[in-house]
Amino acid sequence: MAQNVLDLTVLEEEIQSHHDELIELRRDFHRHPELGTKEFRTSEIVEKYLNDLGIPTQRMFNTGVVGLIEGPKPGKTILLRGDMDALPVTEETNLPFKSENPGVMHACGHDGHTSMLMIAAKVLKNHQSELTGNVKLVFQPNEEEEGAKFMVEEGVLENPKVDAAFGVHLWSQVESGKIGIQSGPVMAEMFIFKLILKGRGGHTSAPHEAKDPVPCAANIITSAQTLQTREISVLDPTVIAFGKVVSDGSYNALANTVTMEGTLRYLYDGDDDTPQHPRKRFRRLIDGICAAHDIDYDIEIVPSSYSVINDEESVAFLKERVLPNFTTADQIQPYFCLAGEDFSEFINRNNVPGAFVFIGTGDESKGTTYPHHAPNFDIDEDTLITGVKFHVHSALEFLK
Repeated sequence: MAQNVLDLTVLEEEIQSHHDELIELRRDFHRHPELGTKEFRTSEIVEKYLNDLGIPTQRMFNTGVVGLIEGPKPGKTILLRGDMDALPVTEETNLPFKSENPGVMHACGHDGHTSMLMIAAKVLKNHQSELTGNVKLVFQPNEEEEGAKFMVEEGVLENPKVDAAFGVHLWSQVESGKIGIQSGPVMAEMFIFKLILKGRGGHTSAPHEAKDPVPCAANIITSAQTLQTREISVLDPTVIAFGKVVSDGSYNALANTVTMEGTLRYLYDGDDDTPQHPRKRFRRLIDGICAAHDIDYDIEIVPSSYSVINDEESVAFLKERVLPNFTTADQIQPYFCLAGEDFSEFINRNNVPGAFVFIGTGDESKGTTYPHHAPNFDIDEDTLITGVKFHVHSALEFLK
């Protein structure tokens, strides 16, 4: 037991020794954000970094970088993921390293995710001789638009075949120092909808001669809220949100059409008998309201990401063998949310055991509690080292 404590202490010191480099990497990526599938600079830096460490890499899905650390003894393969893409958001922070790319910002913490996995790669490479099996390091592009799916299609889960996959997300809604983890669904299944209401334009002085789609749109927006509060149990979290509503009318001309876009989000546990059925209910509501208003419509509902469902045994592995190496029991809490995340493509959509964990980065005194995708979003840099520890200990424990 004493030897194990000493080993953990030495490993802790080794990881901490890379703290300044970790911060430097994160700030460089933050200063130079790139949108999904356009992470050219980012992927080149990651690729060179891994190659300089002696880690062979391959490109997938254009800007994706996959590194492989092979242990001297055959065994299982663990996949660790870090996403690289930024968002089309104009940054409104006063950070000295704020975005230099107009209209693009790391407003979701992916700059931190990339940096954490790079430092973890350096530490794990140093411990390569201790591995029984392999570590697959996946630097993924375009997480915001389902980039994982294309990496899977190009074979990221094969050669060598992945036996387990783990991912982390810096999360501003979880307090710094805390880690959110639980089994079952932890992130929402998300569908994007585009609804076009088709009326007949006219003069605002004679609305009876037109078919105005605007009141129909208003009715749909208000009625959709009742689906969430009157038809679906509050114990089954469901959100129907309208993010964009545009008509082709003007101040004195009634519209011909109204275009409405938004998302449907709900937790799905993998059971086809899930009680929410928001898509069916939403279509029924639209059909009825449009009929009442004598308005035609077209609707498209497409999947964006599927529920991330944490495997029970993988969560138990993390709680029993990984997290105790660098956290205490009171720092661990259950957590789920209705945000979307394509990590589901690595585990749930391909039957690979695994889990997704939230690393708290919210500290009000540091201004890091703003929501993700907001122009003033930032992370508590002191929490980045926790992500490195998670990756390192997950790999070392899994490949013992």
